[in-house]
Amino acid sequence: MPARSIIHKLPYFSDSAALFAPYAKQAWAVFLDSGYPKSQQGRYDILSANPICTFVTKAGITTISNANETLISNENPFDLLKSELSRYSELFCSPQTDVELPFNGGVIGYFAYDLARHLEHLPQIAKDAENMADMAVGIYDWAVIVDHDAEQSYLICYDANKTDMLIHQFSEIRRVTDAVLFSLQNDIQANFSAETYKKAFHKIKHYLKEGDCYQVNLTQRFSADCQGEPWAVYQVLREVNAAPFSAYIHFPDVNVLSSSPERFLKLTGRHVETKPIKGTRPRKMQDHENVMQISDLQNSAKDRAENVMIVDLLRNDISKVCETGSVCVPKLFDIESYSTVHHLVSTVTGTLAQNQHALDLLKHCFPGGSITGAPKIRAMEIIEEIEPNRRGIYCGAIGYIGFNGNMDTNIAIRTLVHSDNTIRFWAGGGIVNDSVVEDEYQESFDKAAALFQVLKRFQL
Repeated sequence: MPARSIIHKLPYFSDSAALFAPYAKQAWAVFLDSGYPKSQQGRYDILSANPICTFVTKAGITTISNANETLISNENPFDLLKSELSRYSELFCSPQTDVELPFNGGVIGYFAYDLARHLEHLPQIAKDAENMADMAVGIYDWAVIVDHDAEQSYLICYDANKTDMLIHQFSEIRRVTDAVLFSLQNDIQANFSAETYKKAFHKIKHYLKEGDCYQVNLTQRFSADCQGEPWAVYQVLREVNAAPFSAYIHFPDVNVLSSSPERFLKLTGRHVETKPIKGTRPRKMQDHENVMQISDLQNSAKDRAENVMIVDLLRNDISKVCETGSVCVPKLFDIESYSTVHHLVSTVTGTLAQNQHALDLLKHCFPGGSITGAPKIRAMEIIEEIEPNRRGIYCGAIGYIGFNGNMDTNIAIRTLVHSDNTIRFWAGGGIVNDSVVEDEYQESFDKAAALFQVLKRFQL
């Protein structure tokens, strides 16, 4: 008989980070963070830990672990996860309720950019300094969901033996007294100098002029040695750069600290939504300066052309799994403003076909076109040739896929990755024919400004 969930109302706290803090170092702890109250663009926070099953894909092999056994498979990880999630979904049944929750248990984790190697044959040129899983997700049979719009919090749990303990633990803010200080051990280093960036830029320009691509995303990687627990860093990050698709993930081999402003794919029922970002201006100190920045961005022929290229790419991607004629663009060239930048954002929607699953949608759109270029596969080949380092989690996706089939994922930009006493992050932008090298180089620093600002607080 399927296990039925228990939905229990919890006290509401506006600071979900404080609620999550005692869990931040627990096994496979996850915090999908709307950025509230600093950011008003998100609504829900999702907190969980200790999944009943984990999936880790590395070197072409997926290891599936639960309390009873460990299995390995060389099946395509998207297809494998789809099959296993469908099986678990039959075992867990949500009751009818008037409470609308975005997540009713299921998959939470990350899908690294390099997971694309399971979908396309790509060259192997860039250095793989990440040394981590291409996919790491858990299947969670409980979650705390905080609804900031309604100022309500709920526990959903399928294991009656856990319910009382979880209700008790999440009914109050518990002080954490064993926090470990975090510090950088050296200066932040980039994998491009101004000169090597310029060479890479002009090589991309050559490919553009030869007709290989219309647009290629070029990214810098920044890194520093460090000591301590990165949860302290994330708490500062969400204050400095609150964003609606943020996340903190504590997995066995890696901590991921994301303050992403960009939604990749959202699926509610059969309604599909993606919101690509293309076009950026730095935020200024004075209001009148920001008005000018926004006007310049809205009226930039270059930025609008870049945005349309990626909108067309994403229309094509989601059309592969959506009903014919359902894909449309309800919003084109919206402005979204964050602590350090203004972005040009469009919205593409569609209706998922009856025979398709959330993981089919993710598979056919992965990785997001806004961080590759167009055409996607050729752009990824050029990225592998020109960028010195593999991207790993950066430009992949972080989010959930529920037992009910709903999904919400970000594009993992504005994201710090911590492992092996190293912390690193990336920033870049799309290069097109009329791009100017000095402007593009500076834009990568504009996009990374908040991450530099946060880490400087932890320099010795």
